[in-house]
Amino acid sequence: MRFVFASDSLKGTISSARAAAILAEEATRVFPGVSCTRLAVADGGEGTVDAVVASLGGSRIDATVEDPLGRPVEAMYGMLPGNRAIIEMAAASGLPLLTHAERNPMLTSTFGTGQLVLHALRNGATEVTLAIGGSATNDGGMGAMRALGVRFLDAAGGELDGTGADLARVASIDATGLDPLVSHARFRLLCDVDNPLLGPCGATRVFAPQKGASPQQIEELEEGMASYANVLERTLGSSADQPGDGAAGGLGAAVRLFLGATSVSGIDWVLDVVGLDQALLGADLCITGEGHADEQSLHGKVVSGVAARCKQAGVPCVAIVGGMDPSALDLSNLGVDALVPTVIDCSDVTDALLHAERNYHLAAARVFSLLKLGRGLPIT
Repeated sequence: MRFVFASDSLKGTISSARAAAILAEEATRVFPGVSCTRLAVADGGEGTVDAVVASLGGSRIDATVEDPLGRPVEAMYGMLPGNRAIIEMAAASGLPLLTHAERNPMLTSTFGTGQLVLHALRNGATEVTLAIGGSATNDGGMGAMRALGVRFLDAAGGELDGTGADLARVASIDATGLDPLVSHARFRLLCDVDNPLLGPCGATRVFAPQKGASPQQIEELEEGMASYANVLERTLGSSADQPGDGAAGGLGAAVRLFLGATSVSGIDWVLDVVGLDQALLGADLCITGEGHADEQSLHGKVVSGVAARCKQAGVPCVAIVGGMDPSALDLSNLGVDALVPTVIDCSDVTDALLHAERNYHLAAARVFSLLKLGRGLPIT
């Protein structure tokens, strides 16, 4: 038999690579001699750099950049063979870098993300893939573009910092200082949302509340974003009205308009890069999973992405998840044949996180024991 293991990380507890190692350990215990193909995967959010670097044999590069509030933070990105870079914006501009009290998209900026891009370019990258999940920002991408040399000016000609509060103050944009290395590179955006920049489904109204914006700040940010969009169109001759422009607080619009980035599905890109389709050829079973399976798992996440590939390849798919709610059962329509939660005793979240590896081992053991039982049952 041959099994394929392609699980997302269980956030804060078990990495994608570690999950695959545990599965291989339990599989060989129950089925000595089984062949196990282990793939590190992610959906374009947290863990994407680790998964891609592990699969393609790249290297992790450390850089000191600015966090969302302008403080120094140690961030990491991946350099891959062929002068390619993979960057998670959350490493520099992510919500987890702030305490709950510090969350305020009026004050945060993507400047650190731009610093990571510039660092990669100066490190020889001619292709940059940017994963933009988990941002703490709503600055229209101004901060990131400032780090690359673009100047955002107020009515008096003064340069703005590029925070959310500055959106309404942008009167003109000077892109003549954009770093020349940008023109020698191709940019790709990993994005699984189609939110526009403005409106009820836009960057501000949908995502700013998650980043700490009050109702009054939401109105100010939306008004500022509309003004900023007008200046973008006037300056660049192209409107910020494409699906996905609202991703990461408007960073989607900025990388498209200033860097010429193309947008692709994060999960599909990662699964193609790590070679899941090839791994599934001739496989008897695939096990995937994530920290919590719910309605969001149905859209652009690892479990649904892997399950769809399994369904197409005719390979049974089991998802081992940290937890789940009833909406996760709809994953069966996408190709998941069985959902197995890791937690089997009544416990609080803290206890479940503390014993995550033990619980994952037990869940894996249950899966392979049931598989062994099923193989011995007569088929009628």
